[in-house]
Amino acid sequence: SYRLAFHSGDINDPKDATGLTSAMTSMLTEGTSEYTSLQLAEKIERLGASISSSSSDDFTIVAASSLSLYATEVLHLMAEVVLRPTFPEDELDLYRRNTVENLKFQRSQPGFLASEQAARLVYGKHPYSKVSPNANDIEKLTREQVVKFHSARFVPNNAMFIVVGDVKKDEFLADLNELFGDWTPGSGVSHNFPEPPARSARSLTIVDRPGSAQSNIVLTNLGVKRDDPDYFPLIVMNQVLGAGASSRVFMNLREEKGFTYGAYTRLETKKLAGEFEATAEVRTAVTGDSLKEFFYELERIRTEKVGDEELADAKNFLTGVFPLRAETQSGMTTLIVNQHLYGLPEDYLQTYGDHVDAVTPEQVLAVAQKCVRPDEMAIVIVGDAEEVLPQAESYAASVEIFDTD
Repeated sequence: SYRLAFHSGDINDPKDATGLTSAMTSMLTEGTSEYTSLQLAEKIERLGASISSSSSDDFTIVAASSLSLYATEVLHLMAEVVLRPTFPEDELDLYRRNTVENLKFQRSQPGFLASEQAARLVYGKHPYSKVSPNANDIEKLTREQVVKFHSARFVPNNAMFIVVGDVKKDEFLADLNELFGDWTPGSGVSHNFPEPPARSARSLTIVDRPGSAQSNIVLTNLGVKRDDPDYFPLIVMNQVLGAGASSRVFMNLREEKGFTYGAYTRLETKKLAGEFEATAEVRTAVTGDSLKEFFYELERIRTEKVGDEELADAKNFLTGVFPLRAETQSGMTTLIVNQHLYGLPEDYLQTYGDHVDAVTPEQVLAVAQKCVRPDEMAIVIVGDAEEVLPQAESYAASVEIFDTD
């Protein structure tokens, strides 16, 4: 398994070209100086291999995997994709049309509309606030922009190469030097972004979908970065509160009250910042009652120590699931890549279980008070505003209502 990871992602899009990183990344395998898109796909298929590329907020990753027998051939194809993509105009046109259609569908999904508003409220002018380009962003992208952006971002001093498998080090380094040795360094990537805004009160944002039978609820506040020293107490706290089907908010809103099929909490930890979220899709008529129960559980995790049995269950789940993620070569590769991209300790993977087991009830309480802040949360509800507003307006100091556009 090969991974070539770049320390730049969607947040590094130029201000006037949102979606450029994603477009460039998606088109890497659509033709190179040596192969057309079809030729490349056929060659990869004949080797029983795979090559893909993707971008996230913080990173861009080109991934390849194959049998060890074909490692050199796949590395050659990977070099073609990374160093010599041609970004054909007809493929870019197809990308534009397909992406615009996908964006139209995306705007019909209440979950997307809720996450869009939540990100805007939590991150303000920071680029994490932009969860997706719009149709106009995509339609105005040009091949010249994509080519220029690829040259600027895909540089060796912005990247790391990780390989996992049956690898002979000297042979691999010789191949790597032959294929990538002439790769010219470029300028570093700036991460000089505005800080997310400080919040001091709850707000209510409703995205109006008249006649909706459900309300999509998101409660959120600014969280922590991935390398936060309290990461392990935080994931234990989140497991107790809402990460699974035996968690507090799930048991309360689904099993006891029957308001929803599922209620959860989530810690989104990124390179530069993060957020805490509580989410559920509930019947419109119980939107206010659901908010009441959410805030009850959010306050309880901050004010009462977690019981021994509840804490042990959360730890057992986390330490039991983690090894499963490393059972496959692909899973292990992903763990190693993330460890290096986020700058985690060298022994992170080996000591994960020990760190989880060491978490105390006092630490859970402390990190809940640090990261779960109900009094400053942004409340986002996608649903029928006429039905939702009377139920929810008492929970916030300010109210704003938008349509789905």
